[in-house]
Amino acid sequence: MTGTEEAVTGAGPRAGAAALPDWVAAVVTFLSSGAVLVLEIAGLRLIAPYVGITLQTSTSVIGFALAAIAVGAWMGGALADRTDPRRLIAPLMVAGGALVVAVLPLVRFAGSVLTGADAGSVLLLAAVAVVVPAALLSAVPPMVVKLQLASLAETGSVVGRLSGIGTLGGIAATFLTGFLLVAFFPTSGIMVGTGLVTVATGLAVGVLLRRRTGGAAGRVPATLLLLALAGTLLAAVAPSRCAAETAYHCARVVADPERETGRVLLLDTLRHSYVDLADPTHLEFDYVRAIAAVTDVTAPAGDPVSALHLGGGGATLPRYLAAVRPGTESLVVEVDPGVVELDRAQLGLTETGGLRVEVADARVALAQEPAGQRDLVVGDAFGGLSVPWQLTTVEALGLVDRALADDGVYAANLIDHPPLDFVRAELATLRAVFPHVALLAREAVLAGEAGGNVVVLASREPLPLDAVGDALGDRGLDWQVASGARLAEFVGDARVLTDDHAPVDQLLTPYTTPGS
Repeated sequence: MTGTEEAVTGAGPRAGAAALPDWVAAVVTFLSSGAVLVLEIAGLRLIAPYVGITLQTSTSVIGFALAAIAVGAWMGGALADRTDPRRLIAPLMVAGGALVVAVLPLVRFAGSVLTGADAGSVLLLAAVAVVVPAALLSAVPPMVVKLQLASLAETGSVVGRLSGIGTLGGIAATFLTGFLLVAFFPTSGIMVGTGLVTVATGLAVGVLLRRRTGGAAGRVPATLLLLALAGTLLAAVAPSRCAAETAYHCARVVADPERETGRVLLLDTLRHSYVDLADPTHLEFDYVRAIAAVTDVTAPAGDPVSALHLGGGGATLPRYLAAVRPGTESLVVEVDPGVVELDRAQLGLTETGGLRVEVADARVALAQEPAGQRDLVVGDAFGGLSVPWQLTTVEALGLVDRALADDGVYAANLIDHPPLDFVRAELATLRAVFPHVALLAREAVLAGEAGGNVVVLASREPLPLDAVGDALGDRGLDWQVASGARLAEFVGDARVLTDDHAPVDQLLTPYTTPGS
């Protein structure tokens, strides 16, 4: 054999009995890759109670995770060429697993001192949640590849096989976390469990390598084990804003100190609903009173109506309609089953008479609605700070129009701040579907000087806008009604939102402080 042939086919780290058995290499690659994806999904839920769930939040977590994977794989490959991988695989797995546990208290302590949901806070918490443990765990697969190579002649098959196994680990972790783990375990349990399984696997690999090398490799520093233990203990005592974790939110119900029977439903960083357990006619939030004012004048007092509510929250308005309009049929569509359970357990929601709750996506429910049956459709669905984009488009509003009776009314709660690009775009979209559109808001909002909640109205028949204005005043609101030329001036050249292009999160100017 020539020197050149020896260089190509000569033995690498796998010579003799030094390499990992193929099945162990597969498990290590599968697990380390899968743990990164569990961390990415759980990390998003971990930071949501402090900065909410927006497109920017998801983008930050995904972006940092991908950056960590890239850096980890690069550094892992470089280190594998300079150092015997047998010395590093076990310590990297233990360190990565320990930090998966440790980021739980780190994020909670950091989140507890933040005062807003600005871009800096989002980026900081996303980085803390994923970067370091994801980078350490992503350094493991290239080291396993290097360790398993017996010769360059089998590079393709070894790299391809282990790359495929790593990808399968990520896929399995994604589906397992999204469909099962989140449904049955809190985020803290998912993080601690994933971290400890990774630590245990790293220790087992270390023992195996020491046996196969006579104690020359696979040692794990005691400090890493102390880190895993400390992280677990801190996770148990770290402050958490969650009273309950639902499929979509960190949720809790808070008592109103100024009203004995008042309760506020908080989802992540926002106050979503106010419910008076003893008096369903008490409406605390201005936007709810504005919508109630519309219902007061669009149907004769006391007459029942058929209403579809897109977004449930605390089901404040459906309860109000049931109380003041006996016989009303209200279908509440809420995507989060955990919110519905919280409503029943802590907010006294009972599905009696004509009030029904359906757990479904509002856009899907709209598509299944019979045509021409609803006197009222209420839009009050929010994903974090914004209305879900799929409910804002021409196509979605066409489904709302189809569901309404000829004299039916669509009333939707929107939130935006100057320059109010999202509200303007949604009004432009409504005007593309409905012949009659109006905006209910404070004068400062109409002037573009302030933001907050507004209510948009749309219908096929002319709206009783003078009566709506009077009803707003009767409910103690200093809101104005904008229609016609003033509304056209407010909307300006705003874009119409479609299923093909609805950049709601980019148009929206978010809250500067939490609240509703």
